[in-house]
Amino acid sequence: MEFTVKMVADYLQGEVEGDGSLKLRNVGKIEEAGEGDLTFLANPAYEKYLYTTGATAVLVNKDFKPERPVKAALIRVENAYEALARLLKLVEGQKEVPKGIHSLAFVEEGVSLGEDVYVGPYAVVEKGVVLGDGVQLHAHVYIGEGVKIGAGTVIYPGVKIYHGCVIGKHCVIHAGSVIGADGFGFAPTGEEYAKVPQIGIVEIEDDVEIGANVTIDRATMGRTLIRRGVKIDNLIQIGHNVEVGERTVMAAQTGIAGSTKIGKNCMFGGQVGISGHLRVADGVKIAAKTGVHNTVKEENAILGGIPAMPIRQFQRNVVYAKRLGDLFKKVDELEKKLAELSAK
Repeated sequence: MEFTVKMVADYLQGEVEGDGSLKLRNVGKIEEAGEGDLTFLANPAYEKYLYTTGATAVLVNKDFKPERPVKAALIRVENAYEALARLLKLVEGQKEVPKGIHSLAFVEEGVSLGEDVYVGPYAVVEKGVVLGDGVQLHAHVYIGEGVKIGAGTVIYPGVKIYHGCVIGKHCVIHAGSVIGADGFGFAPTGEEYAKVPQIGIVEIEDDVEIGANVTIDRATMGRTLIRRGVKIDNLIQIGHNVEVGERTVMAAQTGIAGSTKIGKNCMFGGQVGISGHLRVADGVKIAAKTGVHNTVKEENAILGGIPAMPIRQFQRNVVYAKRLGDLFKKVDELEKKLAELSAK
């Protein structure tokens, strides 16, 4: 599709600086974009590319002041990154939405199908499943007995959703994720471990996005709960009976052990590890590779390190750790001098 710079600016409620009649056909990275491309500048570290980019137009914040002349037209908006997201969502919405039941899909009799549902090749939908309007199940998806999936949810290839789980409206679950496998429950009995049956479910509320190859375990009893608006990156493990609060986001390889309760609006970096049966307050930010072994009671705290500590303390410790070699060298020198003095 083709738009003019002015059309894009009007859609984003922005202001054009330059030729608003120029045509835009694609989007691209600021350092690689060419003629007909729209790009954006949100991170000051990329400003150097603004003066050399081949893009036709660039989204920038309203208060941005270029240091040198810019060849591209500028579209000034309140928040360039947010505006780009809105624009990409518009472009994504132009794609054809698949509908209907593929001839190679298996759907049990009595499944409740909403309007405009899509079930792709080799997908399996067991008895008692309820699919809301516009649900998409792509190739090789498995939906277990009694699962309920809300309107507009998209399930990408190879996802497995075990029996009884509940998925809300307008969710996205990316390829290879497993929702509702057994929680890790085993009771030691002398030399063996007896499996504890996991009879609960996973419930995912509306507007949740789950990345590829994520595993969310079903509860031992009750439910593992992912609340509205949560965003989960790829390769994340969430244990049984965990609760994740509204609008919390997690980066890749985070792991949360069983029965831990995470507050709303939290942000976790990559490879964060959280022990079981803890509570993390609302708004807590946890730096990458942090290990949390105790409950975090302070709202909006920022933590880092293993074990987790206030981020400033962690940063000081890192600086001290870098100086340990020099410190040991100085101690060795002092010990030698002390030994010489003692000998005299």
